[in-house]
Amino acid sequence: MPSVEIKKVESKKELKDFIEFHYDLYKGNPYDVPNLFSDELNTLSPNKNAAFDFCEAEYYLAYKEGKLVGRVAAIINHKANDKWGQMNVRFGWLDFIDDEEVLRALLKAVEDYGRQKGMQHVVGPLGFTDMDPEGMLIEGFDQLGTMPTIYNYPYYPQHIEHIGGFEVDNRYVEYKIAVPDTIPEKFAKIASMIESRYNLHVKKLTKKDVFEGGYGRKIFELINSTYKDLYGYSELSDRQIDQYINMYLKLADLNLITLVEDWNADKKLCGIGITIPSLSIALQKCHRGRLWPMGWWHLLRAIKCHKTEGVDLLLMGVLPEYRAKGTNALIFADLIPRCQAYGFKWGESQVEIESNENVQSQWEYLERTLHKRRNCYKKTITQ
Repeated sequence: MPSVEIKKVESKKELKDFIEFHYDLYKGNPYDVPNLFSDELNTLSPNKNAAFDFCEAEYYLAYKEGKLVGRVAAIINHKANDKWGQMNVRFGWLDFIDDEEVLRALLKAVEDYGRQKGMQHVVGPLGFTDMDPEGMLIEGFDQLGTMPTIYNYPYYPQHIEHIGGFEVDNRYVEYKIAVPDTIPEKFAKIASMIESRYNLHVKKLTKKDVFEGGYGRKIFELINSTYKDLYGYSELSDRQIDQYINMYLKLADLNLITLVEDWNADKKLCGIGITIPSLSIALQKCHRGRLWPMGWWHLLRAIKCHKTEGVDLLLMGVLPEYRAKGTNALIFADLIPRCQAYGFKWGESQVEIESNENVQSQWEYLERTLHKRRNCYKKTITQ
């Protein structure tokens, strides 16, 4: 009899156990940033998450000697598979104790699910879509995590690389970027030049712009256009866009969102920079991911009062035909003084594909440190 028992999540209580396991495993860890329980529940619930329009999933719990010791989600994104001509089952929400046998059992459950569904490869860690956290941390275990990314213990990659069968399918890097005392001269010059030469201009939003003027939808349509060729990306549906407008833009500080429009093309949206105050410390103060009794207060202080030292560079995108024109310089020339005014000291770039030199080159005039690396892994499913 195997010493690890795998059980499929089939009830609300088991889904709660699935979410709660992360809080138990990382209790007291100074670097992990736990998600809100309510956000996790909404993401994992088919009746709440619009990604289930084109995804299917099962969740598994691992038990050893009657004790919960691990969890994993098995996800099939049919839209992404169709787009990329793949037959992949993704693994995500992977957490386990320092026990290789537990990892083997969890990933076997994902593989068995994928085989049952006719899939050819297991890949991950990935979520339902590119808007979910992705990539297993392989460097930067002593760095504070962020809300949009995964933190994991060092033994995760050690075990997955030891069990055999998995190879690295994609590599990510993350940068910590110092907020400069003044706008770098290069940014200032380029910003001034492209305004006059190309008639590109910064657009700052109002709530009316977002929810009545259609800019909320324009932002995520631009994300679809700029991210469409990235690893594993599947275009956001209309229902997903509506969800993300409510999720990201309702409480957003619009001063920290910068758009660029082409006034030669009827004010066509061609670039965006969405940043939010870092919620890492505030989320760590939300007991087991709950807003009550005091979690809401810590989050409100970070979001509205900017009681945090950094910003998360959540979504940055420029249409391909505008990248060579220096559109990023306009975005940074607008955002840097706002970060200075709020007293922010640093920004986090979030995950970037290691081979995407165009994205990484946007930081070249800023003081930056490559402080985290991640991998996505892939295994062929044997029939």
